[in-house]
Formats: sequence, structure tokens, C-alpha cells
Amino acid sequence: MAATRARHRSKAAPPAGKRFRTDIQAMRALAVVLVVLNHLWPQRLPGGYVGVDVFFVISGFLISSHLVREIEATGRVRLSAFYARRARRLFPAAFLVLAASMVLALLVLPYPRWAATAQEVLASVFYAENWLLAAKSVDYSAMTESASAVQHYWSLSVEEQFYLLWPLTLILFAALARRFGIPVRRLLTAVVPAVAVLFLAYSIHVTGSSPEQAYFVTQARVWEFAVGAAVGLAAVELKSLVLRNVLAIAGFGLILFSALTFDASTPFPGAAALVPVTGSALVILAGTGVRRLGHEVLTGLAPVQFLGKISYSLYLWHWPLIVVAPYALRTVPTAPYKLAILAVAILLAWGTKRWVEDIWIKPGSGRTRRHIGRHAAQVPGFRAPVAGMAAVATLAVLLGAAGTVKENQSMELAAAGADGPCYGPAAIGNRDCGDPFDIPVALPHMDHHNAYAMTPDECALAGEGELAVYNAPIICDYSDGNPEAETVWLVGDSHGQHWQQAILKLGQERGWRVKLSFLGGCPLLDAPVHSFYGAEVAATAVENCARWNRLVSEAIEADTPERVFVSTFVAEEVIDDGTGDAQQVQYANALRRTWQHWVDAGITVVPLADLPLNGSVRDEECLAFNASTPANCAVDRELALVPNPFTEAAKGFTEDEVKPVDMTEFFCDLHRCYSAVGGVAVYYDANHMNGLYAGQLAPYLGARLD
Repeated sequence: MAATRARHRSKAAPPAGKRFRTDIQAMRALAVVLVVLNHLWPQRLPGGYVGVDVFFVISGFLISSHLVREIEATGRVRLSAFYARRARRLFPAAFLVLAASMVLALLVLPYPRWAATAQEVLASVFYAENWLLAAKSVDYSAMTESASAVQHYWSLSVEEQFYLLWPLTLILFAALARRFGIPVRRLLTAVVPAVAVLFLAYSIHVTGSSPEQAYFVTQARVWEFAVGAAVGLAAVELKSLVLRNVLAIAGFGLILFSALTFDASTPFPGAAALVPVTGSALVILAGTGVRRLGHEVLTGLAPVQFLGKISYSLYLWHWPLIVVAPYALRTVPTAPYKLAILAVAILLAWGTKRWVEDIWIKPGSGRTRRHIGRHAAQVPGFRAPVAGMAAVATLAVLLGAAGTVKENQSMELAAAGADGPCYGPAAIGNRDCGDPFDIPVALPHMDHHNAYAMTPDECALAGEGELAVYNAPIICDYSDGNPEAETVWLVGDSHGQHWQQAILKLGQERGWRVKLSFLGGCPLLDAPVHSFYGAEVAATAVENCARWNRLVSEAIEADTPERVFVSTFVAEEVIDDGTGDAQQVQYANALRRTWQHWVDAGITVVPLADLPLNGSVRDEECLAFNASTPANCAVDRELALVPNPFTEAAKGFTEDEVKPVDMTEFFCDLHRCYSAVGGVAVYYDANHMNGLYAGQLAPYLGARLD
């Protein structure tokens, strides 16, 4: 009798590939919890971003298993039906959150953020956000942008690209299998792991050579989907309960280990991603048997399964709420606020799952779900997804246009006060102006005042020699043909470049011939750059920086200008000359070695001291909420100012050889440093100077040169 019942249960049990997998639902729950907690408490769970990799493996397993079963059963894949199901499953919730994010941006975010939000919404709605972020990651001028409310759509873009291309890949290999008389699954079981290895090798390579880009590009993630697909193709149903439990515990352990030990400095994805990907594969493999596993006592609990069910919508909702919360609350969220954000995200995810996701996937129980689900299934072709894309894209264009209107209005307000005696640095020392650091600001930083991307029309690329590879030197000739005109160079990283408006104004006034050369993230000195913004610089970038250093130094030495202005982001560019000396000592020695070549050629070196810190010591959006009382954004001078290695490097040179210039008094008083002076924003972004303010400093900089 017992044997009969056992046989009956075994016969009735659905195949492992088709039955509902509570363990996979639990993996979804774990993945989304890791991601959300990482975003809310990045210091507590620094590697929580690996939750995305767990999602990728699950997607590869489920989609590949479904497609291969269909190929084996019918000999083909109904692509239109597959894509329609994916669209009904993913698009409604995704488009709803995109639309809601734009509404939140309009209502809560400062208007300088609207255009960037609109741009990323457009990229997200067409599932290309990962490529936009990859492009920005190698564009130095975009590296300090604030995170957008839809930035997390990069992973959805990668996944959608997988859904688009993977069925076509499987169909191709299925056709080859039929052509050579090989069982489809047998061929795929051999080919898919090879695909995984191939793309893993690429991922390791690109993570080492272009780490910022590697995180987002699809090719660096294909192998993770392929690993999931390989597990599904194996069609192994493990019998040993002990082995299955060991594999499951090991799998969950690897995922948690990576979440707890990885951080922002971990080269990723690359080889490091093998840890969470292998863990995910082990958990899926362990669940192929019929008998319950030990972890299901926990993973099978209703709250865990609930989080798994709403994981997609929770992923969509949590990030926009995190981004807008500081602006809505007018403060950095503390733990209670973060818990409230989490609760709201879960509530919105539940509602979206119930009233948006479910009614579009398939008809269900209940009159409303039957009616709307049936209607969704009858939508011909891709009319509904295209309509949704068009609607969200239209809203994005309108949001961008609204941002442009606001920017133009602010520009007009700024222009109206430009002739006043208390505008900008002129307010410092003018008793009639009152507190120069607390004059209402009409114009926060905007694209119009991007100091490190503004070059006047009269400037032109010289286009000669190896330095032309770096689009340099750019020549701005104000000499009017005077052969006796003074030639000056302005060089450095972006912190040299953001002085260009001051130098170009001086050039116009004094008839200079100005030459410009910049390389973002690369200090101009005789030592290799080691890290930037806390992240290790890729070997190729180190070599590129060294090459530019050599070329620009040689070009200056050969040109023998009267002056060379130079500056660098000393606070966040770490060098390593191999001596092990303190960073300030290395900087001073490396600068001195570079300057010596110029001084020997009869050139005066003018090092421009770096600005006080901004984004790392205050909320860079502070002015947007304190435009009428900008002094609220002040920070202690000791906190904002970093040691200036230029002063130490200048020792041993005469003033005619090296003449350091420190403009700190135009950013700080004796006690505090400010983000606005005379009603003008000092900074453009987290660490670069507002181009308008840089231009206003020209006469004060000129006075220090005479």
C-alpha cells in the first residue's frame, strides 16, 4: 500500500522542468532583497549588486528551458508568440514606473535634472539604457553626473536584449542539429557551455581593460544567461537528497558570500561574477529533484514567496523612490526614512503585481482579471507595446522640453543681474553687498555653464603631430596677427579645463595666443596615476595617461610659450611612483620633475590651486533647495580644503620660474567654504567649477599674474 502511494505520488509529480519552483521564487526574493538593501545601505551590504547576476542566471534557465521544450515538441519557436508574451509580462509595469518616475522628477527633482532624466527614460523605454550608461562611463564629463531615477533599467535592457537574440540563436543551432541529424538538446548541451566560456573570457578581458564600461555592456553578461541555460539543457534530475541539500546550501552560501564581501572596488563582472553565478546555478540544479529540500523550511515561507512574486515590480519601484527621497524630504534619509521607503516600495510593488502585471500575463480568476486578461491576450501583434513606448517617449520629450524652458528662464534671470556691482566675486569685499556668500542665487549649475566642455567658436584644433589624437592642442588665437603676442598653454585634467573660461577671457583682453590640452582623470606630472575617485585605474588608462603626459610635456617644451597654466584634481587622483612615500610627497616630486623641463626651456609655470571640495563634503544639489539662502550650503574650511602639493613643489624654484596661484579667497572665508558667491553658483557639478564663475574670476586671476 505504501509502495503504491509512493508510485502514485511519483507518477503524479510534474516534470522538474515544468513544475512550479519555490526555490527559484526564493532566489528571486533573495536577489531583489540584496539589490534593494545595497541601494539603501551600501556600506552595510556593499556587494548586494550581485542580485542582478542571480536574476540573469534565472532568466537564462527559465527562458532556455521553455524554448528548448518548444523546439523539441514542435520543431520550431513561435517567435511572435514568444515576444508577445515577454512584452505583456515586462512592458506594462516597466512603462508605468517610467511614467511615474517622470512625474516624480517634475514634482520633486530640481529642473537641471529634468533633461538627464528624460534622456535616460528614452533610453530605457527602448531598452538601451545599458548602452547609454556604458557610453557615459567612458565619457569623463559624465562621470560626476547624479544618478537618474531610471538608471536601474540598465539591467532590464540587458535582459530584454537577451530575450530578443537568444531565441534566434537557439533556432539557428536547432536548424544545424536537424541538418546533421543530431538531437537538438545534445548539440545545445555542447554548444551553450562553450558560449558561456567564450563570453566569460571576454567579460574578464573587458573588466580588466575597461572596468567602467564592462559593468553595463551586454557582451560581458551573456555568459551569465548561458550558465543558466546550460543548467536547464542538462535536464539532470538529482536523486540524492543529501547531495541536493549540500549543493543548495553551497549555492546560497556563495551568493551571500559575494554580497557580503564584494564592494565597489571589486573588478566586476569578470571572474568575480563566477561566485554568485555559480551559486545561482547550484541552487537551480539542487532543485531539480522532487523531494523537498531542507532550506524550503525557510525559503518556502509565505513572506519569502511573496517577495519573489513581487520581485520584478519591487526592483522597478525601489530605485526611483531612493533617488527622489532626499529631495522630497529635504534631507539625507536616515534609517527610519529608509525603512519607510522600503515599505512604500513593497506596497507599490504589490499593487503593480496585482493590478498591472497579472492582468496582462494571462486571464485569471475574478471578473476584472478575466476581462482585462482576455483583452490583453487579444491585442493584435505588438500594437500595445508600441503604443506604450510611444506614450512614454512622448512624456520624456515633454519633460526634456520643460527643463529647457526652465533653464532659459533662469538664464534670463541671471543675465538681468549680471551688470550689478554685487554679482559674482565682485561682491567679496564690497560692504554695500552685505554677506557675499548669502545673496540669492538665480542660476544653479546648468549645461550652459559646463566649464569643462565650453570652447569658443574662434578656437580650432591644430591637428598636427601625435597630440592630435587627443584633440589637442586647441588654439585660441587672440593675437590679431601680432608676432610679438604672448603664447600661453592651459593643461591638465578636467580641473585644469574648468579654468579655461578665465584664461580665455584674459587671452582676449591681453591678445594672447592660447593653447589648450586636457585629459580627464589624468594628472599632468611625472608619475603613473593609480586610482581615480576611489577606483583603481585600468592598465590601458594608465598607459594612455602616461602617453598624453609625455606628448603634451614635449609639445610645451618645444613651443617655449611664455607661461603654462596647469591644475589637477589632487583630492581624487592618486599616483604611485613606487617609492612608498606619502601622497603629498609623491605629488610634489612628480610635479617638480615635470616643471623642471619647462623651466629649463625658459617657461614660467603657473600652477592653479585646486578648488575646495564640493560633492564629497556637501549635497551637490544643495543650492537647488537653498537658492534664497545659499549660505545654508556652507561647510567648514578644514573639511573642504585639501593640502595643496603645488606649494611644496614650487620650493626650489624662483618666482619667475614657478608662480603658484591660490584663489581660495573667492570660494571661502576664514572659517567656511561656500557653493555660491554673489548670487552665482560656484560649482557646475560634484567637483567642477561653474563656467560662468570661472569667467568672472578672470580679472582677479590676472591681477595675481602681474
